[in-house]
Amino acid sequence: MKNLLQLEELGQFGLAVFLFTQLEFQGWLFPLCLLLPDVSMVGYLINPKIGARIYNFFHHKLLAILFLILGFWLKVSIVEFAGIILFAHSAMDRIFGYGLKFEDDFKHTHLGSIGKK
Repeated sequence: MKNLLQLEELGQFGLAVFLFTQLEFQGWLFPLCLLLPDVSMVGYLINPKIGARIYNFFHHKLLAILFLILGFWLKVSIVEFAGIILFAHSAMDRIFGYGLKFEDDFKHTHLGSIGKK
């Protein structure tokens, strides 16, 4: 099952790359911005509950899809780009086993535990 889920996420990451190529931004901007959603981990400096809520907000694919739809609808390419980055980053995280966080511990995700067992 893990391999099947990773393959699905890889397909979603590929979709994000394709969508990015449809915008008129320089190619180097995609890898430069790909890790920006991880700034949301700053909430963990407060406590795990706040950290998980902020992290999950910016790593939930529905937010990315809403940005994409809004950007396409309003024809605002920077909003489209933000949605693509959020979507690509979330897919990339899940490829590597980093899922949405539970409020008790950063390492406790919907995909299981992160790190050595």
